[in-house]
Amino acid sequence: MRKRLLITVIILFTVFLRGEFIDAADVENRPNIILIMADDFGYECVGANGGTSYKTPNLDKLAANGIRFENCFVQPLCTPTRVQLMTGKYNVRNYTQFGQLDPSQKTFGNVFHDAGYVTGIFGKWQLGNDKNLPQYFGFDTCTLWLHTRRPARYANPGLEIQGNEFNFTNGEYGPQIFIEHLLNFIETNKNNPFLLYYPMCLTHAPFQPTPDSPDWDPKRTGEEYSDKKHFNEMTAFVDKNVGRIVEKLAETGLAEKTLIIFLGDNGTGRPITSQFKGKPYQGGKGSTTEAGMHVPLIVSFPNKIKSGTVNTNLVDSTDFLPTLAEAAGIELPQDAERDGISFYPQLIGQETKPREWIYSWFLGTKTSGQESVFVFDKHFKLYREGHFFDLINDPEEKKPLNSELLNEKQKSAKQKLQTILARYENTRPDWVKPLEKKTDTPKNKKREQRKQIRN
Repeated sequence: MRKRLLITVIILFTVFLRGEFIDAADVENRPNIILIMADDFGYECVGANGGTSYKTPNLDKLAANGIRFENCFVQPLCTPTRVQLMTGKYNVRNYTQFGQLDPSQKTFGNVFHDAGYVTGIFGKWQLGNDKNLPQYFGFDTCTLWLHTRRPARYANPGLEIQGNEFNFTNGEYGPQIFIEHLLNFIETNKNNPFLLYYPMCLTHAPFQPTPDSPDWDPKRTGEEYSDKKHFNEMTAFVDKNVGRIVEKLAETGLAEKTLIIFLGDNGTGRPITSQFKGKPYQGGKGSTTEAGMHVPLIVSFPNKIKSGTVNTNLVDSTDFLPTLAEAAGIELPQDAERDGISFYPQLIGQETKPREWIYSWFLGTKTSGQESVFVFDKHFKLYREGHFFDLINDPEEKKPLNSELLNEKQKSAKQKLQTILARYENTRPDWVKPLEKKTDTPKNKKREQRKQIRN
């Protein structure tokens, strides 16, 4: 009881300090923003996208009442995606190492905080161990896992609340704690414009029962137990929590003034094979193929987005910061290094030039070694080393096109992509420690794959 009371006092006091300074005259015209990101959750996991292995009624309803994107791509692993998502920049400009976001960077938390929004983050952090980093990056309120330490995240978890460590030992469930704190944040700030970032822990391994599972054990501890049969139940819990957020917005009268965005942070974990459009689809987390980078993107904004819209344009993880800012009417300072392109006009049906290609500089969990660099559009993909693929006919990238046998269309496409690669060739900044090259032996590759799956 004391623990819960202390947690509540910490959160409410922090929100009060921020909320009292918001200009009341501005409140009515400023939308709330909720950005939800599921962990290790690929495009094929959502029913509305054509997945048939899992029931996702709340996500499907969100798509039916809003817009569903068919071509959203992020980085193949969580930290690289989080850095791009939060800063609007490709990893080549600011990525230092796995599990870190360099303090020199500004995030959408900073942008909204500086614009007078109350800001909160609830879920997985994995961006540095300093207890003050969430506030430094613009978040007033935070309930996090993987912040100052790495305990269990699901049954009887260890979490950080405002940087203070709490160990839960009475059968609590980490994702349940996050959603309760998140819903309390909405209730507390229903009269203030807010930015709410919800980077879920689900559906990342270990695959364990949820409180809704038949074999839920409130005495379970640790992360050693994992059985992929529970992925279905973890997906159901993701969907359930999305539904609870939508219900809370309706209850508080905020539904029509709140923009909700849902996406995944990378492809589904490799142990998981799902049924997608009548065929088995293996998760590709950590891979630079479509299975590792293609994620769901669903957006809801009642009375602003035409219900049931399907968008086939490319969207990149750098695009979210400028999109959120434009939705809130926040003018971003000029920044030549920002790579993101706002897709907000596409949400509300305005004419706009969509993104034509996506660039990726991917390092993954390596602190040194050979980075993977490539660029692709909706048809072709070119790696820096020269491998060139037809993504429509070879989405798994099993057979590169022969440079000697390209037709005119393929030659033109390759030249265009080569020009884009050259544009970023000397972009890596001096302040980032140069990478030490090492030989990718078969043993090293297997070790790296295991590490990517684990993280």
